Amino acid sequence: MKISTSFLSCKNLEKGIKELNFTDTDYIHVDFIDGKFVVGKTIPFRKLKKIPKLSSKRLDVHLMTDKLDKYIKKFSILNCEYITFHVEATKQVEKYISMIHSYGIKCGLAINPSTSIEEVIPYLDMVDLVLVMSVVPGYGGQSFIEETTNKLLELKKYIQKEKLDIIINVDGGINNETIGKVKDYVDMVVSGSYITNSSNYQEKIDTLR
Repeated sequence: MKISTSFLSCKNLEKGIKELNFTDTDYIHVDFIDGKFVVGKTIPFRKLKKIPKLSSKRLDVHLMTDKLDKYIKKFSILNCEYITFHVEATKQVEKYISMIHSYGIKCGLAINPSTSIEEVIPYLDMVDLVLVMSVVPGYGGQSFIEETTNKLLELKKYIQKEKLDIIINVDGGINNETIGKVKDYVDMVVSGSYITNSSNYQEKIDTLR
């Protein structure tokens, strides 16, 4: 299972990114919040674009915005492995899947806790990853929503049935206690405050693996 570490809760962005560079986290998870589509703590793009200078880790970008044309283009110049956008953000889902792929970047599709798995099924043969939110997007440190486990199981069964090559990712409230609720259904987890609020990032990452 892969680990993608979010730094949204870091008090010092530069220090946090540099510390993550010395861990074995697979990706640095970049949450971009526009303050409109999702309201919450946000870090401006002018600061986020400095990340590749601070770390060699590939980026796993989560766009929480409906201004997809603008921000897919902006993030495409960074060291991205994945760019994920929300199915709730647009009626032109296929357009933005193609746009992300046109930059040679893998595409993910995210769903909020209130959104059914049925909303992403029509696109599963087009994307590389599905991100299931296990908290309401926008704020770090929230508690894991228990119903998420059923959604992950449903998604995994469908993917296995259709023999699709797609990664299941989960984001929100992931720590040493909740990892046991998702590990059988996912290929990747996003964890933020559990790791970055600690004094030893690698130790916390190890507990998730």
